[in-house]
Amino acid sequence: MGSVSGQNRVVVGVDGSDSSRYALEWSANQAAGYGLGVRIVTAVWPPDSEGLFGEGVRFREGEETPREHDARALLAYARDWVLRLFPELDVETREVHDRPSQALLDAAGEPGVACVVVGSRGLGGLASAFVGSVGVELAAKSPVPTVVLPKSHETAEGRRGRIVVGVDGSEAGGRALDFAFRQAERSGAEIVAVCAWQPMAAFASSIGPVPPEAFDDEVVEAAARRTAEAALEEPKGRHPEVAVELRTVRAHPVVAMLEESTPADLIVVGSRGRGGFKGLLLGSVSQSVLHGAHGPVVVVR
Repeated sequence: MGSVSGQNRVVVGVDGSDSSRYALEWSANQAAGYGLGVRIVTAVWPPDSEGLFGEGVRFREGEETPREHDARALLAYARDWVLRLFPELDVETREVHDRPSQALLDAAGEPGVACVVVGSRGLGGLASAFVGSVGVELAAKSPVPTVVLPKSHETAEGRRGRIVVGVDGSEAGGRALDFAFRQAERSGAEIVAVCAWQPMAAFASSIGPVPPEAFDDEVVEAAARRTAEAALEEPKGRHPEVAVELRTVRAHPVVAMLEESTPADLIVVGSRGRGGFKGLLLGSVSQSVLHGAHGPVVVVR
């Protein structure tokens, strides 16, 4: 997330909830550390012209509606709050009349955006909350990495000690590794690469005949480690200063990732969109990690 390749701004969605305030603080910390600016986005949706059951509500032309008033007050407060913490930061605000997820997707698609950040739990109501479903849709569709943050005070200072990343030899996993190594090199963090494996015997009935060695846990673990080491070889060569610890864990990938991380760690996973609903569906691992993590999660498409 540095100011390389034309990247110059972090986009963050706010809705007045504690979760979005933490997302704002995390974004400001990252932007200040990497020489980026911040664009704060909130959405006015549904429009005040629609009543509770969709009937029209009249407002005089040019008159500020209640939702617009709330959104502008929220943006002004958020901007002032960030500038009190980081007076030199370049801060923009944007009020968008659209669904929250679409507002952030449009912002993420603009030139110079390094990542898009959102809280995982909104409150509803004020300026139309950026709720958990927004984070899932962003992670599935955003052209830049999506960062989803829960409400947490343990990571509010932007600790940079460990970056936990899943490694499985897949193309999606490779993109997650690339992001994790770049972030670690810029922040001085350690990479904890997690390769999860499970006994083949548990799947024998569903996949048909398997060779006898597949029932040997030591053989399966060794194969998993070889796959992980091969996947790590190229990014380690590009970032020789980054400390890397490889952990092979006998567990489901979701369990392995969550158990190896603490709320102070950054978790990086790859997205495996499966098509349908314009790519709304995430891979089961990335979506489950999003819902179960106690710290920030980056989903890299």
